[in-house]
Amino acid sequence: MKKALILLNMGGPNNLDEVEVFLKNMFNDKNIITLKSDLLRSFIAYMIVRSRKGEARKNYEKLGGKSPIVGYTKKLVQNLQTEFKDLHVSFAMRYTPPFASEVIEELKQNDIKEAILLPLYPQFSTTTTKSSLEDFREALKKSNANIKIKTIKRFFKNETYNNLLIQRIEEALGDKNSKEYELIFSAHSLPQKIVDKGDPYQREILLHVEYLKDILEEKNIKFKNIHVAYQSKLGPVKWLEPSLEEKIKSLTCKKVLISPLSFTIDNSETEFELDIEYREVAQELGFEDYLVAKCPNDADDFVRAIKEIIAH
Repeated sequence: MKKALILLNMGGPNNLDEVEVFLKNMFNDKNIITLKSDLLRSFIAYMIVRSRKGEARKNYEKLGGKSPIVGYTKKLVQNLQTEFKDLHVSFAMRYTPPFASEVIEELKQNDIKEAILLPLYPQFSTTTTKSSLEDFREALKKSNANIKIKTIKRFFKNETYNNLLIQRIEEALGDKNSKEYELIFSAHSLPQKIVDKGDPYQREILLHVEYLKDILEEKNIKFKNIHVAYQSKLGPVKWLEPSLEEKIKSLTCKKVLISPLSFTIDNSETEFELDIEYREVAQELGFEDYLVAKCPNDADDFVRAIKEIIAH
């Protein structure tokens, strides 16, 4: 009996027409806007989408009219399929195609009876991991497909994965001296109230950084300082602090390297927000150098890490 490995992620517009679809689906997610009233959530989502879609569209235009996340994910799937001869490998996105319902039809056509769901979020959050797993399970229930599911909820402790993150930092540095740079691990922010309700995300982010600090020490890679900051906040409510912008502004050393911590695949929040928007902030503040490490994407070592992760 053939099994499947399904990668789950948030998704991103495949074209400019999908920008509104992406925003609408995201802000109607009950794990993102945590209100009991579906009607109120729908209204708030409508207002956010109306105010943000124009700017978001312009941002995606600067990335070639789409998010890079699907392209990188397809390459990762191809590499995994080459590695796993006995597994059917595919992926589903939460807010843009391919949706879970489409992938479940694909599994049915291939007579798949068991599937491993791997959300590509290293740390667990209700807003990401829980949301993606719930979405897939709901689609599975609606399809009446008889597919047994195994889920993986976090993998930030995996040594192969963490060594790859350090490798990406080294690649970004090139032949530059790490001792002259500040290192910021940047994670996607969350509203403080979600963390206060028990979401383990921030705790796991900070623990993850400690693992990475240990590897840096083992490899004798020394930075001036190592920081944690949070990006992509939205709206007037209190979010996790410090924000990336606040952290950059606080630095006296004007050489910085940003390592995306909560993203496994490059997307608009890395290739636009980190590499374009915050680069402009750093330049305005007179920074001498501003570096951004790549995400794991389709790297061979990410394939190896996934092989280890799903084996446990």
